[in-house]
Amino acid sequence: MSKPLIPAQRREKIQEYLAIHQIARTVDLCNLLDASEATVRRDLEWLEQRGVLERTHGGAMLSQRMVFEQEYQQRAQHHPDEKKRIGELAASLIEEGDIVFINSGTTATQVLQHVRSDLQISIFTNNVSAAIELGEPGFHYHMIGGEFQPRSNSLAGGFALENLGQIYANKTILGVDGISLKHGCTVPTKPEAEVVRKMIERTKGQVIVAADYSKWGVVSNFQVAAIEEINRFVTDEKMDPSAIEALAEHDVECLIAEPKVIQT
Repeated sequence: MSKPLIPAQRREKIQEYLAIHQIARTVDLCNLLDASEATVRRDLEWLEQRGVLERTHGGAMLSQRMVFEQEYQQRAQHHPDEKKRIGELAASLIEEGDIVFINSGTTATQVLQHVRSDLQISIFTNNVSAAIELGEPGFHYHMIGGEFQPRSNSLAGGFALENLGQIYANKTILGVDGISLKHGCTVPTKPEAEVVRKMIERTKGQVIVAADYSKWGVVSNFQVAAIEEINRFVTDEKMDPSAIEALAEHDVECLIAEPKVIQT
C-alpha cells in the first residue's frame, strides 16, 4: 500500500493538474490523490486563500490574472470567430423600442455591428471603434462623450459619467476582460470600470455580458459587477459546462452562440 501524501504534496499535485487542465473536478482530484472529498476540499480552500485557484461548482479552476490592458488591435485578433457569433447572438436580444448601453471592447464592437438597422432603438456607447466602423447604422446611435482612451479606442472620464447620469436604459450589453464566480466581471482600467458601473447603475432592466470562453476564470484589475448583478451571459460552445451550471445556480441564463452548420 502506498504511503498517503502529506498536504504539501497533495497541493503541489493539484497545482500541477490545474496548470495542464485549467479546470479540475473534485472527484478527479480525489482519484488522483487517493484522498477523501473532505480532504480535497480543504486543500482547495487552502489554495484559494492564497490566490492559486478559484473553487467552482464541483471542483476548481486555475486563477488567471490579467495584469495589463492589450491594445485594441491585439485583442481583436483573439478568438475572432467566437466574438462574431457572440456579437450576433447578443445583438439579437435588442428589441424594438429599447434604449441600450453598450461599452467598449472588441466583443462589444461585434454586438454593435450586428444590431438590426431597421429597429427603432437608441444606443448609447463609449465605443469609438464601432462608431468608425458602423457608418450610418440606421438606428439612433449616441456617443457619450468624454476623454479619449487610445489603448481601448473608447471614451471615459467625468464628462462621460455626467452624460450617462442623464439617461436610463432598459438593457446594458457589456464586453468584459474577465469573469468568475468569486470576482464577478472585471476590466483592466479604472476609467472603463467607472463607465461600466455607471451604465449598470442607470439600467432599469437586463444586464447582459458577452464574452468568449477564454474570459472565464480570468480576473482583471477592476470589478464592474458581481455575478448576482448580471442576468444573461452570451458565450460560445467552448465554455466549460460546469461553469454554465454554476452560473445557472446564480440565476444567470447562459446563451451559447453555436457555429453555423454549412449546408452541402
